[in-house]
Amino acid sequence: MPSYTAPTKDTQFVLHNLLKVTKSDIPGYDELEPDFTSAILEEAGKLTSSVLAPLNAVGDKEGCRLENGVVYTPKGFKEAFAQVKEGGWTGLDMPEQYGGQNMPAVMGSAVGEMFSAANQAFTMYQGLTHGAASAILAHGTDAQKDTYLPKMVACDWTGTMNLTEPHCGTDLGMMRTKAEPQDDGSYKITGQKIFISSGEHDMADNIIHLVLAKIVGGPEGIKGVSLFIVPKFMVKDDGSLGDRNGVTVGKIEEKMGIHGNSTCVMNYDGATGYLLGEEHKGMRAMFTMMNEARLGVGMQGLAQADVAYQNALDYAKDRLQGRAVTGAENPDGPADPLIVHPDIRRSLMDQKSFVEGARAFILWGASLIDAAHRSGDKKADGLVSLLTPVIKGFLTDQGYDMTVKAQQVYGGHGYIEEWGMSQFTRDARIAQIYEGANGVQALDLVGRKLAQDGGKHVMAFFDMVKNFIKENAGQDVAFDKDFLDPLKAASKDLQAAGMYFMQNGMKNPNNALSGSNDFMHMFGHVCLGLMWARMAKASMEALAEGASDVAFFETKLATGRYYMARQLPATALHLKRIESGADTVMALDAANF
Repeated sequence: MPSYTAPTKDTQFVLHNLLKVTKSDIPGYDELEPDFTSAILEEAGKLTSSVLAPLNAVGDKEGCRLENGVVYTPKGFKEAFAQVKEGGWTGLDMPEQYGGQNMPAVMGSAVGEMFSAANQAFTMYQGLTHGAASAILAHGTDAQKDTYLPKMVACDWTGTMNLTEPHCGTDLGMMRTKAEPQDDGSYKITGQKIFISSGEHDMADNIIHLVLAKIVGGPEGIKGVSLFIVPKFMVKDDGSLGDRNGVTVGKIEEKMGIHGNSTCVMNYDGATGYLLGEEHKGMRAMFTMMNEARLGVGMQGLAQADVAYQNALDYAKDRLQGRAVTGAENPDGPADPLIVHPDIRRSLMDQKSFVEGARAFILWGASLIDAAHRSGDKKADGLVSLLTPVIKGFLTDQGYDMTVKAQQVYGGHGYIEEWGMSQFTRDARIAQIYEGANGVQALDLVGRKLAQDGGKHVMAFFDMVKNFIKENAGQDVAFDKDFLDPLKAASKDLQAAGMYFMQNGMKNPNNALSGSNDFMHMFGHVCLGLMWARMAKASMEALAEGASDVAFFETKLATGRYYMARQLPATALHLKRIESGADTVMALDAANF
């Protein structure tokens, strides 16, 4: 059975050596002293490794079952959920007013990675609840917040998001679910939603569904979409639960992975719903939830890559196969361990350099959210908006690829279920699809985010990279060669791609959109290159200051050199593809595929 060890040491490095959280002027960051964050991470690590991780395979094998309208979660899930609730983990970064601990998003993300890595399917129950609660927090009335948030923050009640219908996913303007206004200010919601994660289960007293629907008589298309709170059980004035609402589960979807999460078809038959936010502004309210979810899904890509890498590394050290080409390294045994072979090392270094770079990227993104929300930093808000499709799309594409590489280390043992490696690959696959498929993320990046606010956010990103290089160049020859020069080259590739879109995308939009996937990946590589350059600087500073754990920082530098030399040059390939334009992409008639 696979195991999981929480990356507390590396997370501490990112928080304190890279982000230097206690020196930040973001409100609340001054409390994030190393001893304090270490205590939180260690406790989260114990819970995730000893309670949640052992249930991962259980959830995969058992799945959820539907009996007489009730969904039963896998064995052990209810008890584990109670432990998570008891520890206050569900409201770590939610306001104290509603029972949360009001910690910054950067801590929520650091802990969230551990939960997702240990058991992605399980963690989705609380993750979706967090997103739904955030939407109510941002757009709800005071009465709605008081009614729902205390119970949702505690996860006594859980939450969902209901967007997709059988005939429409990305194109939500086509939805048919309707909302009929009632005399008392409520609405009757009628329609069917599919792919609803955590749609029905036995771990909470109530489920608060956030449902997109069109108010009868409203505008056509996406402009007519509104968002509604639709509880499974009606909530009385005193907060107690009343009658069952007109919402039922039709079936549980049979899926490739995340079997432990109940992905449901939800039927709304004149269910009572309450408007969340303004009429016909449902997408704006839902995007609060979706943007949070997209960052969380990017984290899932990192999380699955990490747990898969951990197990592949253990296997590579233990499994004896063949001899090192330079001479036996285990002469007393029948063969050498797999890790002596260059191709195995290449695979493991791909995984390690991605995981550590992605962790830095995610936590930096979370710190930008904190700057935006806690300090009102408009520049940070614009930057994280630009980076959201990159975090979601790039990290989940790469994360999936890393689980495949980890599986490959096992050879045939990676393909059979006994060793559990296939689950990581199967679970990681959904992250590329839900919360906006990665192709859509790439289109959003190129078609909307680049030009947002006159392109000032992408220009600010380029300036940030340029300034980092300028400020640190010429101080260390090796640092310039290993980190700054590759970063400069990659950033130039990214800028050249942006210029291509500006010059050719207006004339023929297909020239931009056919290169959007390459651009998203290119952008992701530059972001991880920037993270690795920053981490290398932080590691060199720690060594210069006489750090006791020399091996940790030297390993960090070696891993960074690998990424800059072996992964970052991918930007040149992506640029070449982009500059080839749309002609070859669009050449065939549909009938000739």
